[in-house]
Amino acid sequence: MTGRNQVHEARRNSHTMIVLTALMAGAGLMCIGLPAYSHDAGSMDKATLEKVFPTKPGYSPYAGRNFPTLPLFGDTHLHTAFSMDAGAFGARLTPKDAYRFARGEEIKSNSGQPVKLSRPLDFLVVADHSDGMGFFPQLMGGDPELLATSQGRKWYDEIRGGKGAEAAMDIIVSFSNSRLPKGFPTPGTSAYRNAWQETIKAAEAYNDPGRFTAFIGYEWTSNTGGNNLHRNVVFRGNGAQASLVEPFTTLRPLGSDNPADLWKWMAATEQKTNTEVLAIAHNGNLSNGLMFPMVETFGKKLDREYADTRAKWERLYEVTQTKGTGEAHPFLSPNDEFANFEIWDKGNLDGSVPKSKDMLEFEYARSALKNGLVLEAKLGANPYKFGMIGSSDAHTGLSALAEENFFGKTAPQEPSPERLTKVFIDNPKTGIKIMDWEVGASGYAAVWATENSREAIFDAMKRRETFATTGPRMAVRFFGGFDFDAKDAHNRMPAAVGYAKGVPMGGDLTAAPAGKSPTFLVAALKDAIGANLDRIQVVKGWVDKDGKAQERVYDVAVSGGRNIDADGRCKTPVGNTVDLEDATWTNTIGAPELIAVWKDPQFDAGQRAFYYARVIEIPTPRWTAYDVKRFGNKALPGTRMALQERAYTAPIWYTPSKP
Repeated sequence: MTGRNQVHEARRNSHTMIVLTALMAGAGLMCIGLPAYSHDAGSMDKATLEKVFPTKPGYSPYAGRNFPTLPLFGDTHLHTAFSMDAGAFGARLTPKDAYRFARGEEIKSNSGQPVKLSRPLDFLVVADHSDGMGFFPQLMGGDPELLATSQGRKWYDEIRGGKGAEAAMDIIVSFSNSRLPKGFPTPGTSAYRNAWQETIKAAEAYNDPGRFTAFIGYEWTSNTGGNNLHRNVVFRGNGAQASLVEPFTTLRPLGSDNPADLWKWMAATEQKTNTEVLAIAHNGNLSNGLMFPMVETFGKKLDREYADTRAKWERLYEVTQTKGTGEAHPFLSPNDEFANFEIWDKGNLDGSVPKSKDMLEFEYARSALKNGLVLEAKLGANPYKFGMIGSSDAHTGLSALAEENFFGKTAPQEPSPERLTKVFIDNPKTGIKIMDWEVGASGYAAVWATENSREAIFDAMKRRETFATTGPRMAVRFFGGFDFDAKDAHNRMPAAVGYAKGVPMGGDLTAAPAGKSPTFLVAALKDAIGANLDRIQVVKGWVDKDGKAQERVYDVAVSGGRNIDADGRCKTPVGNTVDLEDATWTNTIGAPELIAVWKDPQFDAGQRAFYYARVIEIPTPRWTAYDVKRFGNKALPGTRMALQERAYTAPIWYTPSKP
């Protein structure tokens, strides 16, 4: 039996057990219920029949349920050998390999090691770079036009000589500065077209509605001057539709590095293909202050059109990935003790320009959400009204992001005794250096969907009913309204209450009823094979009466019988059971689930605001601790060895009624 068939067989067996269990439960109810009414059927009156076969509201609490019930986990940002930098780094896995692995098959990694996920993913987007798609196969296939150039020959020789990482960084820098060799693949060339068609074929071959969703997509690669403004573009539709276009690139005259031009391409693509597309902005921490502008962008002043257009096409933001987590920064949120999590804040993508503190405000999700409220007051629209997801940005073809099963960002960072001490980025001109150990095992995109299909997952992303995780597959619900009360936290079906009384994550509240403050129902369930939960927090941002953006973090549910103070904070840490020497922990602290109803104690009905939930796990070993345990080596001083994994929901926005 092949690996693919084994995965399907396991899923079929699991489904069969569920069905049998349900049938057995139903039979049991019939045997218990009927004897009480076992007299002649002809003597049954209407009242008796209604007791045996109740109609509305009925016995089953699940009958007629029409809201999303599936938390699905996936990766919307994975590169294979079809990306020029990934190939140069040593990636040899193709889009087909990436989908096979994500579906649960065991495969050989780029370094020849067997690798498998603990559980299959629910969906995947192979998002190879738009620029240079197919360049690596073309180069290493000995394309004469490329090898006739000094750059092409240099990269070819470096890669064949075992210096692929050096070649990859040179390719990135050359691309950032528009210095590319003749023969470089662009839309319309055979190398480019073939790579795109192979990408589409792989997605079509492995898409299996109901079990696994393989999306068609790519990464638009705006990186001028090393400032990362990448976007992952995802198609809702099928291969026939996606084949009608080729990815939008950044090199002129065919492409552009301006996101506004990408949005124009997206509008034209929807018309041409008769299917929808959306763009997911790359984690902004390597944009050097350009991801979330406030005044102008690409020489044009921000206006209502910009705000409306960006909000339409960019419904989601990638808040966490291998190159750092971009939710918050200690400089921007000094009162948030959890803000300093897997931060990358040294410079731009290639390390050519050091980071300055004035750039940070325009790179991180929380400050962007706050500034979006400010811009909405000025422009009448909010350009930064996004939901949050995580994804990998791995350049290995492997969405292997569990701390104990982390296969790195690039092929040289696959498990080895050396990766704890190797350098990832080293720019001698600026002195910027990033070590391999600073790469994070993060993250995954989670959606609440009605089924596992392209259409249902895309629709969930579009309505922003999403959350990000840094790796664990915890389930998080977040609802806002004006009528939740404490007893709703005791309901074992919080979603039924949540949809009935409010709006889910990604939704909007408007015009608060007189005398009422928003109330929020938030629930989190631990990863079934992961760590217990420390706490749930609600992060609020608002614009005060002076037009300035403010923020505050509230603890709303904590584990272990700890107390939340009158100021909304729990000052007592959850504890720590991590044994670094053995790379283990125990679930003797924390809680498997947390749920609460929280009311905003400082609500002003006239002020714009947003709220999102952040769920924190108890401390667990980081991937670096597993490396030390398994390879028996030592980590460098300063290496992070433990962490508290987390999830971030899409916000719920409050907008006052117009005066």
